[in-house]
Amino acid sequence: MDPTPSKGLTLHSHTGVAYRFDPGALCLELLTTGGPGPYRRYEVLHEPADLAGWAERSRLNPTPALEISADEVAGMRRLRDALFRVVLAHTRGEPHPPGDLEAVNEAAAHPALAPALTPAGERRWAGTPTGTQLAATVARDAVELLTGPYAHRIRTCAAEDCHLVYVDTSRPGRRRWCSMEHCGNRHKVRALRARHTEEG
Repeated sequence: MDPTPSKGLTLHSHTGVAYRFDPGALCLELLTTGGPGPYRRYEVLHEPADLAGWAERSRLNPTPALEISADEVAGMRRLRDALFRVVLAHTRGEPHPPGDLEAVNEAAAHPALAPALTPAGERRWAGTPTGTQLAATVARDAVELLTGPYAHRIRTCAAEDCHLVYVDTSRPGRRRWCSMEHCGNRHKVRALRARHTEEG
């Protein structure tokens, strides 16, 4: 998993309410950009600027000044869709789809973003980072997550109408919601209404 500090993502509900979501891993942040099948309607990666914008919002630190081609955007979408299916199979205890595993491993085999030190002692990325290096970094993060100590803590939000995936890095390991301020709060409100209805 990526060791750099998380900025957290700001997402918007279907009613337009903004809330914070920290999925706990770079690769899971990518899954908020769309996905295969029914998740296609959430697609936001259409052109290089969209992928650069996602990198800026991600936990990568500092934000890489990327050179991205249209083909690399398409490649990132393919990686994301494959990763989506692999992660969902993982959360259900099902075998990982072989073709999708191959896509993740193929992306991970490319050179990833390389950190470097500036003369002022600050962190930067070496060279001119590309979309392919970004995809390799995401894919390697996925390999680390799926084979690491938190692999058994990758979960889907407990809300029936939410499909966000996160890794529970909390000490007790009891996280149920993508975000307490969004789905957790909605659950509390529903439970309170149900209690009032029973009492009434």
